[in-house]
Amino acid sequence: MLLTKSQVIEVLKGVIYFAKGDNIVNLGMIDDFETGEDEVKLRIVFPRLDEPAVNIVSNSAKKAIQDAFGAHVEVKITPVSEKEKGRGPLAGVRNIIAIASGKGGVGKSTVAANLAIALARSGAKVGLVDADIYGPSVPMMFGIGDEQPGVYEREGKPTIIPIEKYGIRLLSIGFFVDTDKALIWRGPMATSALNQLLRDADWGILDYLVIDLPPGTGDIQLTLAQSYSITGAIIVTTPQKVAFADVIRAAAMFRQEKLTIPLLGLIENMAYFSPSDMPEKQYFIFGKGQGETFANQLGIPLLGQIPLVESISASGDGGSPIALDENSPVTKAFDKIALEIKRQIP
Repeated sequence: MLLTKSQVIEVLKGVIYFAKGDNIVNLGMIDDFETGEDEVKLRIVFPRLDEPAVNIVSNSAKKAIQDAFGAHVEVKITPVSEKEKGRGPLAGVRNIIAIASGKGGVGKSTVAANLAIALARSGAKVGLVDADIYGPSVPMMFGIGDEQPGVYEREGKPTIIPIEKYGIRLLSIGFFVDTDKALIWRGPMATSALNQLLRDADWGILDYLVIDLPPGTGDIQLTLAQSYSITGAIIVTTPQKVAFADVIRAAAMFRQEKLTIPLLGLIENMAYFSPSDMPEKQYFIFGKGQGETFANQLGIPLLGQIPLVESISASGDGGSPIALDENSPVTKAFDKIALEIKRQIP
């Protein structure tokens, strides 16, 4: 039986790629498509090849074709990654680094913003995504709350142009919602917003795309881990043991067999207090050595200890992250962390 492409395409429209919520034909995932006498050869393009969906979708496509045209039809499916094809808005992003925390209030967004600044200061090309859907803070921390990203049409669909400031390309859900009102979204709406920030934006060529995740272990974290090629995750904690109890859960999520995102290390925020008039003084008001103990328990490096200083809050509120101040001890701490990350990720 001579099969035509149009016949096979109609059948493949019934194969859903659930990570994007549509069928593989509409999503443009079909590539190098050939049909013949009782034979179908095609390649299916996935965001990454180590996700469970690769086998699921490939097997579903094969079954759909054989169910429609007979079990004797030979079906050869080759999965390829978007990176191999040079496709996708993230094709030019070399490394994606997720900044996570087990609980809120540990300064995760402050760490993400200042780490992005430190990486950019080191000469890297850097982007920052504020994926903290329920508490976006990047617009305020970078002083761009009144700005709106540009939009242009690419391949027939609108594409977002990230705002650039301090040499960093920035996008936040805060640009698209009224931050004065409570954001009441169910999981699918939140993950759809994340996919728009990542897939519907023109990120260009980047060495590092830093993603500020919401606290905890919810839908955003799972979507990111399952649908994107993450280079590694960094866990942020404060020295209190109650914070570390939640860190253990966050680390365990990234170490699940089906996710397996490398943990690059732990950052201990608010490790000690240094008064502005005596910056050489260190007061360990939450306990000394906790960060190192926590990192050892998790079996990951302690990337750095960020001091608690008065200016760190004022700089963030004023739209000028403290890592821009070359004389601050906080900047030196972030510069050290940036160098360690670049050492781990050549």
